[in-house]
Parts: sequence; C-alpha cells; structure tokens
Amino acid sequence: MPHTLTSAVTLDRLSFTWPDGSVALSDVSGAFGVRRTGLVGRNGSGKSTLLALIAGGLQPTSGTISTSGRVDLLPQQLTLDTGRRVAELLGVARALDAVRAIERGDTDERHFDAVGDDWDVEARARAGLAEVGLPADALDRRVGELSGGEAVLTALIGIRLRGAEIALLDEPTNNLDRDARARVRELVRGWRGTLIVVSHDTALLEDLDDTAELYGSDLSVFGGPYSQWRAWLDTEQAAAAQAETAARQLLKREKRDRQQVESAISTRNAQGKKAAFERSAPRIVLGAKKRAAQVTAGRLRMEANEKVDAARAAVDTAGRRVRDDDAVRIDLPDPEVGSGRRIATLGDGERSWVLQGPERVALIGPNGAGKTTLLERLVASAGGADDAPNAGPAGAEAAAGRPDRAIPLHSAHAVAHTDRVGYLSQRVDGLDEAASVLENIRTAAPGAGDVELRNRLARFLVRGDAVHRPVSALSGGERFRVALAQLLLAEPAPHLLVLDEPTNNLDLDTVDQLVEAIAAYRGAVLVVSHDDAFLARIDPNLTLELRDGVMTEV
Repeated sequence: MPHTLTSAVTLDRLSFTWPDGSVALSDVSGAFGVRRTGLVGRNGSGKSTLLALIAGGLQPTSGTISTSGRVDLLPQQLTLDTGRRVAELLGVARALDAVRAIERGDTDERHFDAVGDDWDVEARARAGLAEVGLPADALDRRVGELSGGEAVLTALIGIRLRGAEIALLDEPTNNLDRDARARVRELVRGWRGTLIVVSHDTALLEDLDDTAELYGSDLSVFGGPYSQWRAWLDTEQAAAAQAETAARQLLKREKRDRQQVESAISTRNAQGKKAAFERSAPRIVLGAKKRAAQVTAGRLRMEANEKVDAARAAVDTAGRRVRDDDAVRIDLPDPEVGSGRRIATLGDGERSWVLQGPERVALIGPNGAGKTTLLERLVASAGGADDAPNAGPAGAEAAAGRPDRAIPLHSAHAVAHTDRVGYLSQRVDGLDEAASVLENIRTAAPGAGDVELRNRLARFLVRGDAVHRPVSALSGGERFRVALAQLLLAEPAPHLLVLDEPTNNLDLDTVDQLVEAIAAYRGAVLVVSHDDAFLARIDPNLTLELRDGVMTEV
C-alpha cells in the first residue's frame, strides 16, 4: 500500500513550463524516501523532466525541491565525447592523474589538493570497471572504443564512484543487450544510498524497494516492487469502479424518491384545492391546513434535494478515484496470410529458417551482432520479393510440412518472399520530417479520406490540430506513435511486421496494447528485442540468436 518514509527528495507544488508554453509538470507534491525507488508513468507525464529538475539541470517555474544530499544523474541519452578517456567518463580523471603524478615524484601542491583523501581512486575505478566486464587497462582507453552498453555501464559506475547521496537513472537499460541489462540489475541490487530509477523495464523495476507513480499532478509512492504495486492498483481500481457503480445506483434511487415526493406534494395540493373549492371545512381551517402543507412540502423537498445532492457528490468522489486514461487502441487489419505461406527466410550461411504464415519470430543477440543490419537487408529485399514458391531445399522443405525448420545454405541472407513488409526501425526515422502528421499517414493509406485518417490517428492519441504539426516538431513519444500508426494503418496491410526494439520508447500501458495487437495480428511478425518480459508475452514460435556471425535456434 502507499506509504511514506524519511525523505531524501521533497517536492512542494512543483511546476515546470517549457519556453513554448507547454506545461510539463503542474503543482506536483510528494517525496522519495532514502531507498531504491522505481518511477513509472505514462509517456509524456514528465518523469525525465522531474529528474532533470531534481538534479538541477532545469529550474522550476514555481514550487520548490529540497534534497538531503548531493545529486547525480544518468540521463536517458548520454552525450559522449568519443575522444575522452574512460577515466573522464567515470569522473575520476583529475584525482587519478594527480595520484600518478605524485607517484612519479611530482610533489606539486595542486596534485595533493586534487587527490584529497581519494588515494585508492585507481583501485576503486578498476574494481568498478571489472564489475561490468571491462579490463584493467580500460581506464586509459578512449570512450569511442566502448560499445554503447559499456559506455552506459561505465557512466553508472562513475555515479557510484563519485558517491553522491542521491542517484537518478533515466531509462538505464534502453538499447542495452541482455548481458548489459543483467549487469545494470546487479549494480542496482547492490546500490547504497538513495536511488530513483525511471524505467519501463519490469525486470529492473522488480529489483527496487518502492514504486512511485507520476500521474497528473500526483506523485504517490508504494512500498513494494512493480508487480506488487500493479496488483494493488488493479485491486484499488476495481474497488473504485464498484464504488462508483454503487454511488450511481444510489443517485438514481434518490432521484426516483424525489420524484415520488414531488408527486405526493402535487397530489396533496390538488386535494387541498378541491377541498377549498367544495368548502368541506371552514375557511380558517382550510387556510391552516394549506400553510401546514406548504411547510411540510418545503421540508420534504429540501430533504429530497439534500439526499440527491449528497448522492451526486458521492458519485463525483467515487468517479475521481476511477482512472479514465487515454490509451492507444491498436486494431490491426487482417492481411489474409495463410498458415502455409512462406513469408521470409533468415540464415547465416550454414543454416536457414523459414518464417511462414502468421508466425512470430524473435531475433536476439548482443549489441553489435548485426541484428538491425539483418532487418534492413530483409526489408530492402521486399522490393523484389516474389510470392511464388522458391526452388531448392527451402521450397521443398516447406512443402513437406517442415519436419526440421533449419536448412543448410551456402551464404548468409535475410530475404522477404512478399513485397508487403512493414518496418518500424529502432531510430523511428521512417517519417518525412518536413511533412505534417496527416501527410505522413496519407502516404501509407492513400485510399482513405482525411476524416477517416483523423479518426484512425485519434486511436493513437494524435488529435485535433496536432495532425497538422510537422513531424520535426513532435516529441519522442509523439513521433513513435505516428510511426506506429503509419506502419499499422498501411494499405494494403503488411504480410510481415518487422519491429526493431519496439518497446524502447513505450510506457507500460502502451506495451500492453502492443502485446494485445500482436497477439491478434494474423500476419507474420519478426521482432528484435532485449526485453525478455515483452518477448515472453508475445510468445514467439521461434527464437533465433545472432552472435559472432552465427545464427542459432534458442
């Protein structure tokens, strides 16, 4: 359940507005405890902005932030000077160079000032690099010699070495392969001090003590990892929905009772008028009865109205507990792919695998193995694809019912057997930057009218005047949704969807939508991903690993 602890970071009515007037955060209050906390929230909720504000990289428009110590930030996108030494990326170069100078006999006072008490800086730095699989001589290498994953891990080790009391990590596992992700999790599990991690990596979130959610202007903290928070939220929302239903039913009854009161008053008034007309009693008695009836009617009306108002307030209170979130709704068209139809062939020169019918194939492997290059070759081959059965072992094996998925071949390849291939690249760079959102979507579905296209875009939360904005003016999350819409709204529908790290830029709710869409899609799907939880949910028929130029079935 939600709880509070001794605060390391406290926010008081914190707001931030970008120079163009768009509001990123509005009156956010809350606190992070002296623990390891995962921060979740929808795309665009302001998580990265919040970290930048806590770290001091941005200044609040209004409100205050108080922290219990020094703050260090690992940003979502590292700005790397590839010519710098690894020691500089770690943040220990000044102390390290000073220690080495003193060891060479240089007793300049400035060296001692640079070292301070950090005489074991080199040993600690080497030990940290060893934790992430880098050799002892890596300290003096150039950053450009590191892989992307190694650079992130090195920067993470640097935060720990610098010893800030509060560490902020923004999507630290994005674009990392399995080995690097595992090392990040090891570092996080052993982290001392306050740690706040923005991530959609559920495996990483599961290693943390608390889960915080940024939702609208509310920052709430739950005492437990992501899975426990999710279970609590689902239970709370189910109870909230039930309470709202009960409140609406009570309001309906109170309105019906009020109508009955009005009907009774009307009947009583009619009887009074009839008695007065017939003069069934003295006028003074009839007048007294009329005044008494008016008093009673007023009291009954007031009581009935108060009950209706109370019931309406209960509906409002219960309704505020129920989330009415906008969610991307992905309905994929039926590409009409038969179960025996060959869609693509992947191979490494020794063996190949045929993707046929509405199958799901996962392609995994370390960073730098060539997975994206292989996907690009596959997509490029679609222009000359031939739907007719190919001659040779692949066609014969497919016709025979595929007793063995692997077939010996003589050269590495990735070939599409259809020209209807939809590709979502990891860089989301398939959009015309100068064209509007609507113009980009129109190129994918030229047969649809603007009204229909706008309705379809609304399912991806792109609405109103936003459809006329140029792609170059979109945020990262907006760009991804437009690229996804362009892919999934294409006419005719693709026989094969090729997705390269599709969850990198998605919040967890949108990942849920994507999983459901892939499950319902009747075409073939080829996915490159390091997200094991995502791959497990789409339940691939086949998983291939590409490593050192060799492709193997996992």
